[in-house]
Amino acid sequence: MTQTQQNYIAGEWITGPTEIENINPSDLSDIVGVFAQASSHQLDDALGAARRAQAEWAAYGLERKQNVLMAIGNELMARAEELGTLLSREEGKPRAEGKGEVFRAGQFFTYFAAEVLRQIGDNADSTRDGIEVDVRREAVGVVAIISPWNFPTATASWKIAPALAFGNAVIWKPANVTPASAVALTEIISRQDIPKGLFNLVMGAGRDVGQRLVESPKVDAISFTGSVPVGKGIATAAIQNLTKVQMEMGSKNALAVMDDSDIDLAVTLALGGAFGGTGQKCTASSRLIVHEAVHDEFAAKLVAGAQAMKIGHALGEGTQIGPVVSEQQLGENLAYVEKGKAAGAELACGGERVTRETEGYFMTPGVFLNTTNDMVINREEMFAPLASVIKVGSYEEALHTVNDTNFGLTSGIVTKSLARATHFRRNAQTGCVMVNLPTAGTDYHVPFGGRGDSSYGPREQGSYAAEFYTTVKTAYISSGMPE
Repeated sequence: MTQTQQNYIAGEWITGPTEIENINPSDLSDIVGVFAQASSHQLDDALGAARRAQAEWAAYGLERKQNVLMAIGNELMARAEELGTLLSREEGKPRAEGKGEVFRAGQFFTYFAAEVLRQIGDNADSTRDGIEVDVRREAVGVVAIISPWNFPTATASWKIAPALAFGNAVIWKPANVTPASAVALTEIISRQDIPKGLFNLVMGAGRDVGQRLVESPKVDAISFTGSVPVGKGIATAAIQNLTKVQMEMGSKNALAVMDDSDIDLAVTLALGGAFGGTGQKCTASSRLIVHEAVHDEFAAKLVAGAQAMKIGHALGEGTQIGPVVSEQQLGENLAYVEKGKAAGAELACGGERVTRETEGYFMTPGVFLNTTNDMVINREEMFAPLASVIKVGSYEEALHTVNDTNFGLTSGIVTKSLARATHFRRNAQTGCVMVNLPTAGTDYHVPFGGRGDSSYGPREQGSYAAEFYTTVKTAYISSGMPE
């Protein structure tokens, strides 16, 4: 009998009224675990405990807080192999990617451990004589964190770490598809020197626990990563209580390949950017915008590269592409394949469900040729191992096509021209721009976010995270004259 993994509420591990099974997408006979689902009453308990604990945590000394975050980060990095294997088993990304994600999560915590000591304000003289002005940041309060399944440890960590570093309490609702990674991270946090109730893990369906959480007047801020429709729903609910929101949502990232590019480099960047993580990345290169002078060579090498990629069990030796995360996701992916073909795109390779030694949600990476930017496969986020090649006749047309989207998270260009690279960096309408690099892959010490339907609210990561996780207080002090 598999033991039920519990929620962590008000400093205690507790079960819930219902539970779900977590199935390995690489092997449907493998049950990763059974996980409790919280009730609305348990969520209310977590919110009450978080409010009380936050006041206590805010009063902790700086080094005491720093030690907590450093300990979490160091343990994540030390256990990256173990926890990365668990992550890959439940989410489906190859083991190396799972290990790398957990290690990166640890780096978020150690980075923000240092940020605890860098919380330095400003002071100034008033326009009035004898008055000094002190400006500093304080914790916003209780933060609700709603994280996705595609990076279940890293995305959660880049939200949880700054929330704690800047003195907040946390209510974390992870994606129900990847609860094992959430419990593993929570176990590490629960052992630290923190007040009871400061950190709460509340697992449950978005329509139940998630909706009640974002509608609660006891929440001061909501950080969300997920789809555009869900994000807009959260914003609508949050505004009723004037709750602060930060949202990272969809994308339709483009990699522009110019006629002066190193074609082999461009193909390598496109393959990794489009199909890494089985294409289940908000930074994936789903639109490959290629100059007509190199189009045929690029397309031929891209298709050959996609066909050569090894698809298999996430924990298998040499696996480059694991399964997609669920049956529902697989169905949506295959539906986009049909939509592309129906619109007149040529499916040059892949885009099919395949079988392996174990039953799982395996799919070959698909490349569409002869596509236009107005096709649905180039307008909507597919979150699939699918990429479309769009032929253009000039740099100017390439830049226009890159920007012709409702999204604006990342974009990239492959070129040897400094002038083109500089012009692209300045004029691509995305929050992140890559030059001779894949669109997927960002650093933890600098801001991350996009424009349009991709992002809303202050940036995540780096010192810019303070904008969301704190509120500014301006104090005026009249000390009088010494006697």
